[in-house]
Amino acid sequence: MAAPSSNTCGLTEHSIRERVPPLLTDLYQFTMAYAYWRTGRHQEPAVFELFFRDNPFGGGFSLFAGLHDCLLFLRSFRFTDEDVEFLRSVLPPATDPAFFQFLRGLDCSGVTLRAIPEGTVVFARVPLMEVSGPLAVVQLLETSLLCLVNYASLVCSNAARFRLAAGPKRKLLEMGLRRAQGPDGGLTASRYTHIGGFDLTSNVQAGFLFGVPVAGTMAHSYVTSFTSLDEVWPQTLEALNGDSTPVDIISLTKGWLRRVCELLGSQPGKIHEGELAAFLSYAIAYPQNFLPVIDSFSVGCSGLLNFCAVALALCELEYRPVGVRLDSGDLCRQSLEVRRVFRLCSEHFSVSAFDSLIIVGTNNITEHSMAELNKKENEIDVVGVGTHLVTCTQQPSLGCVYKLVEVRGSPRMKISEDPEKSTVPGRKAVYRLIDAEGHAFLDLVCLVAEAPPEAGVSVSCYPLSCDTSCMSVIPAQVTCLRQDMFTKGQVTQPLCSTTETRAKVQSSLQTLHPRHKRLQEPDSYTVALSEKLHTLVTEIRKGSSHNSNFLLAN
Repeated sequence: MAAPSSNTCGLTEHSIRERVPPLLTDLYQFTMAYAYWRTGRHQEPAVFELFFRDNPFGGGFSLFAGLHDCLLFLRSFRFTDEDVEFLRSVLPPATDPAFFQFLRGLDCSGVTLRAIPEGTVVFARVPLMEVSGPLAVVQLLETSLLCLVNYASLVCSNAARFRLAAGPKRKLLEMGLRRAQGPDGGLTASRYTHIGGFDLTSNVQAGFLFGVPVAGTMAHSYVTSFTSLDEVWPQTLEALNGDSTPVDIISLTKGWLRRVCELLGSQPGKIHEGELAAFLSYAIAYPQNFLPVIDSFSVGCSGLLNFCAVALALCELEYRPVGVRLDSGDLCRQSLEVRRVFRLCSEHFSVSAFDSLIIVGTNNITEHSMAELNKKENEIDVVGVGTHLVTCTQQPSLGCVYKLVEVRGSPRMKISEDPEKSTVPGRKAVYRLIDAEGHAFLDLVCLVAEAPPEAGVSVSCYPLSCDTSCMSVIPAQVTCLRQDMFTKGQVTQPLCSTTETRAKVQSSLQTLHPRHKRLQEPDSYTVALSEKLHTLVTEIRKGSSHNSNFLLAN
């Protein structure tokens, strides 16, 4: 496994990510914007909210991610002449030419974005972002903002669940680029899985752009490309201690192989010569980073023996091998045997470097199999996860939505036959209530004009899971979740690096009670409306029913 690396070329991830064009949206955003413009409503002040309806993966929480990219998108939002000409070609011929002039001068200088800080633990139906500004502009932003938040939050949450399943000590390697949904999906996955709790990535571009530590070793193809020790070249290696006399590494390794076979009572005839040649060739190229995959043929009869022989030869020349990778079979059982052999070699040959060798496991790891590792005895130090991490196989989408909640200062509400799809009207503030032990226990959604809840003072509210039942709670602490993030064309909060956001994730998760973090059957976290907001919802529903009856009667 190569040493972790980071971006030192002077490029900032802010400049790299500022690349989402305004045409990355649905066509109907432009048809609606035109209709608003045609009727003179395009400048009406409007407010939209972005939220999701259900916690992902059957869990008790999600993580909010993608805000960083949203802010950069807003800051750079404007149409080029080329953009406008393309829109002219795809919108109906009857579209007024003056509309395209309107688009050419459009930007987000009149847009305000208030949001929960990126990296915060969040819950279903809590508004993550509030976007306000001229109606046509904030309508045009919908699809792009959803695209930037949906997958980032989903894969970040998935990574956090893998981290919870793995425990705090085991290192996690993201290696899903080859299985990701395209290059953008691969880069997004590498960045946000690191934010969610993974330590390393195999994705070199993610290391270059975002400073995520990069690691990697060899594939089975490298091992199977060799058939004979005659293919090893060069066949010598100088000792690390400064002695420039080349050592015949093949002869040295053969001697160690005989001694290892004698120690373990193994049959040399079952050892694969091509595998040994591959290990030697790689060790000569990277004597300080020797970590081969040892299951190309047989771990116990060939791969482990060949590794020990090459590693002992490196140790004799004062290099320190890194460890091995297991990629098939029963990883737990194999890791125990591998560690047993390492300890035998350390004791019998007095080679202390074998005490610190690591074992990497990479075999189609799922969240369930990760959790099983903690239940079984094993010696795996690093787990590599690909497909099930970056493709989020348990749930393909977070399902964020972007809904209108106010126009011209008047609250708006979508009323659906499915109560889960109804929206909560009006501009809002969001507060997190903390108990005496420092755990979050309730998120309170209020109208923005309401006085905030206070620590030590009873709060009456209506849980969203039960619209008619009022409850009273007394928080020990109150945190305001919403912050002004973007106004008058400018980002108003410092843009956090990947590393800073990663730290925020772990800090936020610490505030969550263990019963809400359980991977299976977690307790439901309470999200509630204030009395005033609940009253507004009730009144609008009644008014909607009255208006429907009026229309039918007339």
